[in-house]
Amino acid sequence: MNETLPTIEPPTRPPSIAGRPDVGTAFAAVDEPVLLQAPAPVPSPSSPRSSNREGRGGRMARVGVAFVAGAGLVAGGFGVAQLSTDDDAATPPVIEVSAPSAASGQAQSDELGAAESSPLVIPPADGELDPAAFVAQVLGPSVVQIETNIGLGSGVVFDDGLVMTNHHVIDGASQIQIRTSDGRTFESTLVGSDSRNDIAVLSVSDGAGLPVAELSSDAPVVGQFTVAIGSPFQLQQTVTAGIVSALNRPVPNQAGGYNAMLQTDTAINPGNSGGALADRSGRVIGINTSIRTDGTSNSNVGIGFAVPIETALNVAERILDGETLEPGVLGVSGATQDGQVGVLISDVTTGGAAQAAGLQSGDRILTVNGAPVSSFDELAGLIQSHFSGELVEIVVERPGDETPVTIAATLD
Repeated sequence: MNETLPTIEPPTRPPSIAGRPDVGTAFAAVDEPVLLQAPAPVPSPSSPRSSNREGRGGRMARVGVAFVAGAGLVAGGFGVAQLSTDDDAATPPVIEVSAPSAASGQAQSDELGAAESSPLVIPPADGELDPAAFVAQVLGPSVVQIETNIGLGSGVVFDDGLVMTNHHVIDGASQIQIRTSDGRTFESTLVGSDSRNDIAVLSVSDGAGLPVAELSSDAPVVGQFTVAIGSPFQLQQTVTAGIVSALNRPVPNQAGGYNAMLQTDTAINPGNSGGALADRSGRVIGINTSIRTDGTSNSNVGIGFAVPIETALNVAERILDGETLEPGVLGVSGATQDGQVGVLISDVTTGGAAQAAGLQSGDRILTVNGAPVSSFDELAGLIQSHFSGELVEIVVERPGDETPVTIAATLD
C-alpha cells in the first residue's frame, strides 16, 4: 500500500514568529492509498504523453500511477507501481568543440580542425572513478530501503545499528524493516521522530556492524556537485547526480511553520525520501525529503529539497537523548523590503527571546548563525530549524550604528 502524501500549497501570508508558527499553510486533500499493482498499459509511442525522458540522456520511462493530484510541494517517499521502460536507451547528446577563429589571413591548425568534428570527452585519470561512481561505491552500502506495511522509502545508517529517515516514510506504520544494498533484511523499531523537521530514527535489530555513512561537517555551497542514493519507485540503490541549487530555502512543513532546506536539481522521486544527498567525497550533506512539481506531473522537475545534515543530526541526537523537539521562537514580527538586504523588525514581543537578547524595533536582521537572511520566510525557516532553548547568533543593522551589531539570543 502506498503512503498518503500531502500537497502543500504556498502560504497565503507572511508568518509571524512572535509566538508559535502561524503561516496560513493549507494542506490539500490527496488521493486515497493505492494498492501496488502491475504497470498500467503503456500508451502508444505516438501519444504526446507516452514517455518521459529521465535524467541526462537516460532511459525512456513511463509510470502507471499518479502520485498525488494537483501542484505544489510533495513529499517523495512511497512505493508505486513499477516503471515500464523501453529497451532502447536514448542517445546522449554530443558536445562539439568549435575551434576559435584564426587571426586574419591565418589558417586553422590541423589540431583545432580535427577538434571541430570530435566530441569533447574528458575521461577520469587512470585508476580513478567518475565522482558519482566513487560516491556510489563509498556510500551505497550505508543507504538502505525502508519497507513498511504502508509504503516504501529510503534511509541512511548514521550510527551503529541506527538509521535516519523521513518522518513521513514511517508515519502510521506498524511494521518497519530495512533492506540493505546486498539484499539482507532486518527488523527495526521506531526510536522517535520529528514531524516538523521530517526526521525519524530507527533502531535496527541485529544491525550492529552495518556500514555507517560519513556525515559532512562542512557547510554546503551553491553549485557544488551532489549525488543522491535511494529507492525511487522501488528501484533500490538508484544513483543520480546534480548540484546544490540554493541554501536555506524556506519550505512549508506539516506543522504549519517553515524549514530551511537545501535545494538541489539532483533527481529525487517518490521512494528517495529519507535517502542520502552526498558530496563528491561520499559524505552525507542532506536527507532527501520533497520535491516541487509543475502542477501537471508529480515526478522530478529539477527542484528537490533535502534537510541539511546538520539539522537532521541535531534532531536525531535530541531524539536519542530524550530532549524537547519544540521549535525555537525568536519573538519578532517584520517584513521583507524589496531591494534591501535583510529583514526589518517592526515589533518585538514583550518577554520574548528577542527582547531578552536586546533586539529592537527598527533593527534589520542580516544573518542568523552566519546564514544571510533575504526574506521573512527565510528568517522563519532559519529560526524554526532550531529548538527551544538553543542559542543563535544574529547580526543586525541598527539605526545610528555604523557597524553591524552581533546579538546572541536563546530561543523560547
